[in-house]
Amino acid sequence: MRIRYKKWARPELEASSFYIDNPEEYKGKWKELFKNNNPIHLELGCGKGQFIANLAVENPNINYIAIDLVDAMLGLAKRNVEEKYKEKNLEPKNIILTRFDIERIMLILDKTDEIERIYINFCNPWPKGKHRKKRLTHTRQLEKYKTFLKEHGEIYFKTDDDDLFDSSIKYFEETGFKIERLTRDLHSNNIFENNIVTEHEIMFSEQGIKIKALIARL
Repeated sequence: MRIRYKKWARPELEASSFYIDNPEEYKGKWKELFKNNNPIHLELGCGKGQFIANLAVENPNINYIAIDLVDAMLGLAKRNVEEKYKEKNLEPKNIILTRFDIERIMLILDKTDEIERIYINFCNPWPKGKHRKKRLTHTRQLEKYKTFLKEHGEIYFKTDDDDLFDSSIKYFEETGFKIERLTRDLHSNNIFENNIVTEHEIMFSEQGIKIKALIARL
């Protein structure tokens, strides 16, 4: 998703208590950053942060890391997190936002971080053949996630794109993941315990596009 530059985003992020700009320094040390041994879940490509904000505030006993590459997106995510926690009269102590290139994710996480779950919501489908390796569910990326996912860790994946979904099923199988639940119409067959509807999900559903989703376990 393209978004206009927001001059306030960088200063607000730098002043935030739950944003870090140097995630490489916490490789293998994320539990120390959260100052507890609670499970850690990860969202790749958090965008404006509505999903992770709603998820984190409702699950204070789980720690969340949300990654994106665009300051403007992260700035909006930061504001959304603050709004949701303010509504509950809570401090955002179980969530960290950070800016990083997901293709280089092995530089910021390893097996000692024991990530239990990854969320991938409506990522870029990269439909052209030469670009498909950039997909967040491509075999090349899944092999990277395996280096820091905890044993039996899982990936929650949602998309509107049929080709990406069909290809992703093959990617998961090729890399040794077991697909435990799958649906081609999430709103008729909710496979998640608590499906948080994202901005993209609403938009595509209103267009009559069915939401595809799966849960894959390592």
